[in-house]
Amino acid sequence: MADADHFDKLKQAIIDQDEDEVLEAVNAALADGIGAKTVIDQGLLPGLNVIGEQFEDEEIFLPELMQAALAFQAAMTILEPKIKEEGTAGEKKGVVVLGTVKGDLHSIGKNILKLLYETSGFEAHDLGIDVDLFSFINKAKEVDADIIAISALLTTTLVGQRDVIDALKDAGERDRYKVLVGGGATTREWAESIGADGWAATAYEAVTLSTSLVS
Repeated sequence: MADADHFDKLKQAIIDQDEDEVLEAVNAALADGIGAKTVIDQGLLPGLNVIGEQFEDEEIFLPELMQAALAFQAAMTILEPKIKEEGTAGEKKGVVVLGTVKGDLHSIGKNILKLLYETSGFEAHDLGIDVDLFSFINKAKEVDADIIAISALLTTTLVGQRDVIDALKDAGERDRYKVLVGGGATTREWAESIGADGWAATAYEAVTLSTSLVS
């Protein structure tokens, strides 16, 4: 089976909120030699993005959202050990503070990002979900971070990313950190409009971009 067909099956399995279908698709992709990070980035996360959009548009509701999340978490029990095996941490590349903005309770994408940071040589400090702007800034100061990575899945919470950047400017600390934004609600245009240092469509892209920013 072509890689693209595997990705389509992975994506659809998440959209279908079918745990058995997800696990079958994950195992089939791995058996065909597709890496665990790629399974997540190209297959499962696009499905979760669709689920997020459907939830925001009220096409599905909390039970369906949770079912999709549970299916994804089941897949991660297979994928996480393989990601750690694939990891090439080596020398520490930098320090990252990451979290999901105030008002946003979505954690799956952020959790994947933390895992990828840690297996790629970064020291990652995860603030969790529903994080206010001062928590981002205070933690970055505390750990002498190189990067602040801010996630938002919902359009209603996007402003939280801009608020962090504006607060850094007001405190005279903007040049001290690289600020990356991402999440289902974000776009490259949004990132540029708020003065972020970078935008990533996927967790893997975020780690690649972070590596380039600290090198």
